[in-house]
Amino acid sequence: MAVDTQRAEDFGQKMVDVMNHAALALMTSLGHRTGLFDTMATLPPATSEVIAGAAGLSERYVREWLGAMVTGGIVEYDEAAATYYLPAEHALCLTRSAVPNNIAAMAQFFPVLGSVENEIVECFRKGGGVPYDHYERFHEVMAEDSAQTVVAALDEHILPLVPGLSERLEQGIRVLDVGCGSGRALVHLAASYPRSLFTGFDLCEEAVVRASAEAQARRVENVAFAVCDVSDPAAYGKYDLVTAFDAVHDQAKPATVLENIARGLRPGGVFLMQDIAGSSHLSKNMGHPIGPLLYTISCLHCMSVSLSQGGDGLGAMWGREKALEMLAAAGFADVRVHELPHDFQNFFYVCRISE
Repeated sequence: MAVDTQRAEDFGQKMVDVMNHAALALMTSLGHRTGLFDTMATLPPATSEVIAGAAGLSERYVREWLGAMVTGGIVEYDEAAATYYLPAEHALCLTRSAVPNNIAAMAQFFPVLGSVENEIVECFRKGGGVPYDHYERFHEVMAEDSAQTVVAALDEHILPLVPGLSERLEQGIRVLDVGCGSGRALVHLAASYPRSLFTGFDLCEEAVVRASAEAQARRVENVAFAVCDVSDPAAYGKYDLVTAFDAVHDQAKPATVLENIARGLRPGGVFLMQDIAGSSHLSKNMGHPIGPLLYTISCLHCMSVSLSQGGDGLGAMWGREKALEMLAAAGFADVRVHELPHDFQNFFYVCRISE
Protein backbone atom coordinates (compact mmCIF):
# COMPACT_ATOMS: atom_id res chain seq x y z
CA MET A 1 0.00 0.00 0.00
CA ALA A 2 1.38 3.38 -0.99
CA VAL A 3 2.05 5.76 1.91
CA ASP A 4 1.73 9.54 1.68
CA THR A 5 4.97 10.53 3.40
CA GLN A 6 3.91 14.10 4.08
CA ARG A 7 0.62 12.95 5.56
CA ALA A 8 2.49 10.51 7.81
CA GLU A 9 4.87 13.24 8.99
CA ASP A 10 2.00 15.66 9.65
CA PHE A 11 0.15 13.05 11.67
CA GLY A 12 3.29 12.18 13.62
CA GLN A 13 3.64 15.86 14.55
CA LYS A 14 0.00 15.92 15.57
CA MET A 15 0.60 13.03 17.96
CA VAL A 16 3.63 14.82 19.43
CA ASP A 17 1.37 17.83 20.01
CA VAL A 18 -1.19 15.54 21.66
CA MET A 19 1.44 14.29 24.10
CA ASN A 20 2.58 17.80 24.94
CA HIS A 21 -0.97 19.05 25.43
CA ALA A 22 -1.83 16.06 27.60
CA ALA A 23 1.18 16.84 29.78
CA LEU A 24 0.14 20.48 30.00
CA ALA A 25 -3.37 19.45 31.05
CA LEU A 26 -1.94 17.56 34.04
CA MET A 27 0.34 20.45 34.96
CA THR A 28 -2.56 22.90 34.58
CA SER A 29 -4.52 20.84 37.09
CA LEU A 30 -1.57 21.04 39.48
CA GLY A 31 -1.30 24.78 38.96
CA HIS A 32 -4.94 25.15 39.91
CA ARG A 33 -4.89 22.84 42.93
CA THR A 34 -1.72 24.36 44.39
CA GLY A 35 -2.92 27.92 43.81
CA LEU A 36 0.10 28.73 41.66
CA PHE A 37 -1.91 30.45 38.94
CA ASP A 38 -3.73 32.58 41.51
CA THR A 39 -0.44 33.49 43.18
CA MET A 40 1.37 34.35 39.96
CA ALA A 41 -1.53 36.52 38.78
CA THR A 42 -0.78 38.84 41.71
CA LEU A 43 3.00 38.99 41.18
CA PRO A 44 5.25 40.96 38.85
CA PRO A 45 7.97 38.93 37.07
CA ALA A 46 9.50 36.86 39.87
CA THR A 47 12.02 34.11 40.53
CA SER A 48 10.97 30.58 41.35
CA GLU A 49 12.02 31.22 44.96
CA VAL A 50 9.73 34.23 45.24
CA ILE A 51 6.81 32.41 43.59
CA ALA A 52 7.22 29.35 45.80
CA GLY A 53 7.46 31.49 48.91
CA ALA A 54 4.33 33.45 48.01
CA ALA A 55 2.42 30.24 47.36
CA GLY A 56 3.83 28.42 50.40
CA LEU A 57 5.22 25.59 48.27
CA SER A 58 8.47 23.70 47.68
CA GLU A 59 10.73 25.70 45.36
CA ARG A 60 12.13 22.63 43.63
CA TYR A 61 8.69 21.41 42.58
CA VAL A 62 7.59 24.92 41.60
CA ARG A 63 10.70 25.32 39.42
CA GLU A 64 10.03 22.08 37.54
CA TRP A 65 6.37 23.00 37.10
CA LEU A 66 7.44 26.38 35.73
CA GLY A 67 9.60 24.55 33.18
CA ALA A 68 6.50 22.89 31.78
CA MET A 69 4.57 26.17 31.85
CA VAL A 70 7.31 28.08 30.02
CA THR A 71 7.98 25.47 27.32
CA GLY A 72 4.22 25.08 26.92
CA GLY A 73 3.71 28.79 26.25
CA ILE A 74 1.61 29.47 29.34
CA VAL A 75 4.16 31.36 31.45
CA GLU A 76 6.76 33.83 30.13
CA TYR A 77 10.43 33.56 31.13
CA ASP A 78 13.16 36.20 31.23
CA GLU A 79 16.44 34.27 31.01
CA ALA A 80 18.67 37.20 31.99
CA ALA A 81 16.72 37.94 35.16
CA ALA A 82 15.64 34.32 35.76
CA THR A 83 12.07 35.53 36.35
CA TYR A 84 8.70 34.07 35.44
CA TYR A 85 5.50 35.94 34.60
CA LEU A 86 1.88 34.93 34.01
CA PRO A 87 0.42 37.35 31.43
CA ALA A 88 -2.86 38.96 32.42
CA GLU A 89 -4.42 37.63 29.21
CA HIS A 90 -3.56 34.07 30.28
CA ALA A 91 -4.77 34.61 33.83
CA LEU A 92 -8.25 35.33 32.42
CA CYS A 93 -8.84 31.60 31.95
CA LEU A 94 -6.54 30.14 34.60
CA THR A 95 -7.44 31.73 37.94
CA ARG A 96 -10.26 31.42 40.43
CA SER A 97 -11.09 35.09 39.97
CA ALA A 98 -11.79 34.30 36.30
CA VAL A 99 -14.97 32.31 37.09
CA PRO A 100 -16.94 31.32 35.03
CA ASN A 101 -14.05 31.11 32.55
CA ASN A 102 -11.52 29.19 34.64
CA ILE A 103 -10.42 26.39 32.33
CA ALA A 104 -7.74 25.32 34.85
CA ALA A 105 -10.48 24.00 37.13
CA MET A 106 -11.73 21.73 34.35
CA ALA A 107 -8.22 20.33 33.84
CA GLN A 108 -8.71 18.47 37.12
CA PHE A 109 -10.92 15.98 35.30
CA PHE A 110 -7.91 14.44 33.57
CA PRO A 111 -6.22 13.03 36.68
CA VAL A 112 -9.63 12.05 38.05
CA LEU A 113 -10.40 10.03 34.92
CA GLY A 114 -6.87 8.66 34.76
CA SER A 115 -7.29 7.20 38.24
CA VAL A 116 -9.67 4.54 36.86
CA GLU A 117 -7.76 3.70 33.68
CA ASN A 118 -6.97 0.13 34.77
CA GLU A 119 -10.63 -0.53 35.53
CA ILE A 120 -11.74 0.99 32.22
CA VAL A 121 -9.31 -1.29 30.36
CA GLU A 122 -11.01 -4.27 32.03
CA CYS A 123 -14.39 -2.89 30.98
CA PHE A 124 -13.20 -2.81 27.37
CA ARG A 125 -12.36 -6.50 27.69
CA LYS A 126 -15.27 -7.75 29.79
CA GLY A 127 -17.98 -5.09 29.59
CA GLY A 128 -19.66 -3.52 32.59
CA GLY A 129 -18.60 -0.24 34.11
CA VAL A 130 -16.85 1.60 36.94
CA PRO A 131 -18.98 2.72 39.93
CA TYR A 132 -19.17 6.36 41.03
CA ASP A 133 -17.25 5.78 44.24
CA HIS A 134 -14.15 4.57 42.39
CA TYR A 135 -13.48 8.05 40.95
CA GLU A 136 -11.18 9.88 43.38
CA ARG A 137 -12.16 13.52 44.01
CA PHE A 138 -14.92 13.35 41.40
CA HIS A 139 -17.58 15.10 43.49
CA GLU A 140 -15.13 17.73 44.68
CA VAL A 141 -14.09 18.56 41.12
CA MET A 142 -17.64 18.39 39.79
CA ALA A 143 -18.83 20.76 42.51
CA GLU A 144 -16.22 23.31 41.50
CA ASP A 145 -17.13 22.94 37.84
CA SER A 146 -20.84 23.29 38.68
CA ALA A 147 -20.13 26.45 40.66
CA GLN A 148 -18.84 28.20 37.57
CA THR A 149 -20.91 26.60 34.80
CA VAL A 150 -24.31 26.44 36.55
CA VAL A 151 -24.42 28.44 39.78
CA ALA A 152 -22.70 31.51 38.33
CA ALA A 153 -25.23 31.58 35.47
CA LEU A 154 -28.44 30.73 37.34
CA ASP A 155 -29.78 34.17 38.17
CA GLU A 156 -28.79 36.08 35.06
CA HIS A 157 -29.04 33.45 32.34
CA ILE A 158 -30.71 30.15 33.28
CA LEU A 159 -33.80 31.08 35.32
CA PRO A 160 -34.90 33.74 32.77
CA LEU A 161 -35.25 30.94 30.19
CA VAL A 162 -38.57 30.17 31.91
CA PRO A 163 -40.76 33.30 31.86
CA GLY A 164 -42.13 34.14 35.30
CA LEU A 165 -40.09 31.48 37.10
CA SER A 166 -38.25 33.88 39.40
CA GLU A 167 -41.55 35.41 40.49
CA ARG A 168 -43.01 31.96 41.23
CA LEU A 169 -39.95 31.04 43.25
CA GLU A 170 -40.32 34.24 45.25
CA GLN A 171 -43.96 33.40 46.00
CA GLY A 172 -43.12 29.84 47.03
CA ILE A 173 -43.14 26.58 45.05
CA ARG A 174 -41.81 23.03 45.43
CA VAL A 175 -38.60 22.25 43.58
CA LEU A 176 -36.73 18.99 42.96
CA ASP A 177 -33.19 18.67 41.60
CA VAL A 178 -32.48 15.25 40.09
CA GLY A 179 -28.84 14.19 40.34
CA CYS A 180 -28.06 17.11 42.64
CA GLY A 181 -24.41 16.16 43.22
CA SER A 182 -22.83 18.33 45.90
CA GLY A 183 -25.85 20.63 45.89
CA ARG A 184 -24.23 23.93 44.97
CA ALA A 185 -27.01 24.97 42.57
CA LEU A 186 -29.86 23.94 44.86
CA VAL A 187 -28.38 25.59 47.96
CA HIS A 188 -27.91 28.78 45.96
CA LEU A 189 -31.55 28.73 44.87
CA ALA A 190 -32.81 27.90 48.35
CA ALA A 191 -30.83 30.79 49.84
CA SER A 192 -32.20 33.15 47.18
CA TYR A 193 -35.85 32.04 47.51
CA PRO A 194 -36.67 31.31 51.17
CA ARG A 195 -40.42 30.86 50.54
CA SER A 196 -39.86 27.88 48.23
CA LEU A 197 -39.03 24.33 49.33
CA PHE A 198 -36.16 22.50 47.66
CA THR A 199 -35.26 18.80 47.53
CA GLY A 200 -32.17 17.21 46.01
CA PHE A 201 -31.84 13.53 45.03
CA ASP A 202 -28.58 11.77 44.22
CA LEU A 203 -27.58 8.14 44.08
CA CYS A 204 -24.19 8.79 45.69
CA GLU A 205 -24.05 9.10 49.47
CA GLU A 206 -20.81 11.10 49.35
CA ALA A 207 -22.50 13.74 47.20
CA VAL A 208 -25.50 13.98 49.53
CA VAL A 209 -23.24 14.36 52.57
CA ARG A 210 -21.40 17.19 50.81
CA ALA A 211 -24.67 18.86 49.81
CA SER A 212 -26.11 18.67 53.32
CA ALA A 213 -22.90 20.11 54.77
CA GLU A 214 -23.03 22.97 52.26
CA ALA A 215 -26.60 23.83 53.29
CA GLN A 216 -25.73 23.64 56.97
CA ALA A 217 -22.64 25.79 56.56
CA ARG A 218 -24.69 28.47 54.82
CA ARG A 219 -27.58 28.08 57.31
CA VAL A 220 -30.10 27.38 54.56
CA GLU A 221 -33.07 25.55 56.07
CA ASN A 222 -35.55 25.26 53.18
CA VAL A 223 -33.56 22.57 51.38
CA ALA A 224 -33.12 18.84 52.02
CA PHE A 225 -31.03 16.18 50.32
CA ALA A 226 -31.53 12.42 50.13
CA VAL A 227 -29.78 9.38 48.71
CA CYS A 228 -32.25 8.15 46.14
CA ASP A 229 -32.61 5.93 43.09
CA VAL A 230 -34.27 8.45 40.79
CA SER A 231 -35.50 5.64 38.53
CA ASP A 232 -37.87 4.58 41.34
CA PRO A 233 -41.27 6.26 40.78
CA ALA A 234 -42.12 5.83 44.47
CA ALA A 235 -39.43 8.37 45.36
CA TYR A 236 -41.23 11.25 43.69
CA GLY A 237 -43.78 13.63 45.13
CA LYS A 238 -45.40 16.45 43.21
CA TYR A 239 -43.33 19.45 42.15
CA ASP A 240 -43.77 22.76 40.39
CA LEU A 241 -40.21 22.75 39.06
CA VAL A 242 -37.80 19.89 38.44
CA THR A 243 -34.22 20.54 37.40
CA ALA A 244 -31.45 18.24 36.17
CA PHE A 245 -28.06 19.80 35.56
CA ASP A 246 -25.79 17.60 33.44
CA ALA A 247 -27.28 14.50 35.11
CA VAL A 248 -29.81 12.64 32.96
CA HIS A 249 -27.30 11.01 30.62
CA ASP A 250 -25.47 9.45 33.61
CA GLN A 251 -28.53 7.55 34.78
CA ALA A 252 -28.86 3.78 34.56
CA LYS A 253 -32.41 4.14 33.22
CA PRO A 254 -32.67 7.64 31.75
CA ALA A 255 -35.98 7.00 29.96
CA THR A 256 -37.58 5.88 33.24
CA VAL A 257 -36.16 8.91 35.04
CA LEU A 258 -37.68 11.26 32.46
CA GLU A 259 -41.04 9.48 32.76
CA ASN A 260 -40.91 9.84 36.56
CA ILE A 261 -40.14 13.52 36.26
CA ALA A 262 -43.06 14.06 33.88
CA ARG A 263 -45.43 12.25 36.27
CA GLY A 264 -44.04 14.22 39.21
CA LEU A 265 -44.86 17.64 37.75
CA ARG A 266 -47.94 19.48 38.93
CA PRO A 267 -50.20 21.06 36.29
CA GLY A 268 -48.31 24.02 34.87
CA GLY A 269 -45.02 22.63 36.15
CA VAL A 270 -41.73 22.89 34.31
CA PHE A 271 -38.77 20.57 33.83
CA LEU A 272 -35.51 22.46 33.21
CA MET A 273 -32.74 20.20 31.91
CA GLN A 274 -29.16 21.19 31.18
CA ASP A 275 -27.21 18.70 29.09
CA ILE A 276 -24.27 18.52 26.72
CA ALA A 277 -24.58 20.47 23.47
CA GLY A 278 -23.99 17.94 20.75
CA SER A 279 -25.66 15.84 18.12
CA SER A 280 -26.72 12.21 18.36
CA HIS A 281 -24.91 11.70 15.05
CA LEU A 282 -21.11 11.47 15.10
CA SER A 283 -20.80 13.06 11.66
CA LYS A 284 -22.47 16.23 12.97
CA ASN A 285 -19.99 16.48 15.86
CA MET A 286 -16.92 16.55 13.61
CA GLY A 287 -16.50 20.30 14.07
CA HIS A 288 -17.41 20.40 17.77
CA PRO A 289 -14.86 22.62 19.56
CA ILE A 290 -14.39 20.11 22.39
CA GLY A 291 -15.69 16.94 20.75
CA PRO A 292 -12.72 14.72 21.71
CA LEU A 293 -12.92 15.92 25.32
CA LEU A 294 -16.64 15.20 25.61
CA TYR A 295 -16.41 11.72 24.09
CA THR A 296 -13.48 10.97 26.41
CA ILE A 297 -15.36 12.06 29.54
CA SER A 298 -18.35 10.06 28.33
CA CYS A 299 -16.33 6.90 27.75
CA LEU A 300 -14.34 7.08 30.99
CA HIS A 301 -17.15 8.29 33.26
CA CYS A 302 -20.70 9.03 32.11
CA MET A 303 -21.27 5.87 30.10
CA SER A 304 -19.27 3.72 32.49
CA VAL A 305 -21.06 4.68 35.71
CA SER A 306 -24.39 3.89 34.03
CA LEU A 307 -23.15 0.51 32.81
CA SER A 308 -21.78 -0.28 36.28
CA GLN A 309 -25.41 -0.30 37.49
CA GLY A 310 -26.54 -2.56 34.65
CA GLY A 311 -27.86 0.54 32.91
CA ASP A 312 -28.24 1.73 29.33
CA GLY A 313 -24.86 3.48 29.09
CA LEU A 314 -26.43 6.40 27.24
CA GLY A 315 -23.31 8.56 27.48
CA ALA A 316 -22.75 12.31 27.53
CA MET A 317 -22.98 12.57 23.74
CA TRP A 318 -26.52 11.22 23.50
CA GLY A 319 -27.24 14.45 21.63
CA ARG A 320 -30.09 16.80 20.97
CA GLU A 321 -31.97 14.48 18.62
CA LYS A 322 -32.04 11.58 21.09
CA ALA A 323 -32.88 13.90 23.97
CA LEU A 324 -35.90 15.32 22.13
CA GLU A 325 -37.03 11.82 21.20
CA MET A 326 -36.82 10.60 24.81
CA LEU A 327 -38.47 13.72 26.23
CA ALA A 328 -41.40 13.29 23.85
CA ALA A 329 -41.72 9.61 24.77
CA ALA A 330 -41.75 10.56 28.45
CA GLY A 331 -44.78 12.80 27.89
CA PHE A 332 -43.30 16.26 27.35
CA ALA A 333 -45.40 17.78 24.60
CA ASP A 334 -43.76 21.21 24.69
CA VAL A 335 -39.95 21.31 24.63
CA ARG A 336 -37.92 24.43 23.89
CA VAL A 337 -34.15 24.15 23.42
CA HIS A 338 -32.03 27.16 24.33
CA GLU A 339 -28.38 28.02 23.86
CA LEU A 340 -26.66 30.64 26.00
CA PRO A 341 -24.11 32.94 24.32
CA HIS A 342 -21.44 32.33 26.97
CA ASP A 343 -21.92 28.53 27.15
CA PHE A 344 -21.03 26.52 24.03
CA GLN A 345 -20.91 23.30 26.05
CA ASN A 346 -24.57 22.95 27.02
CA PHE A 347 -28.14 22.98 25.75
CA PHE A 348 -30.95 24.03 28.09
CA TYR A 349 -34.27 22.22 27.60
CA VAL A 350 -37.43 23.85 28.97
CA CYS A 351 -40.04 21.08 29.04
CA ARG A 352 -43.75 21.03 29.82
CA ILE A 353 -46.34 18.25 29.72
CA SER A 354 -49.64 18.73 27.93
CA GLU A 355 -52.30 20.36 30.09
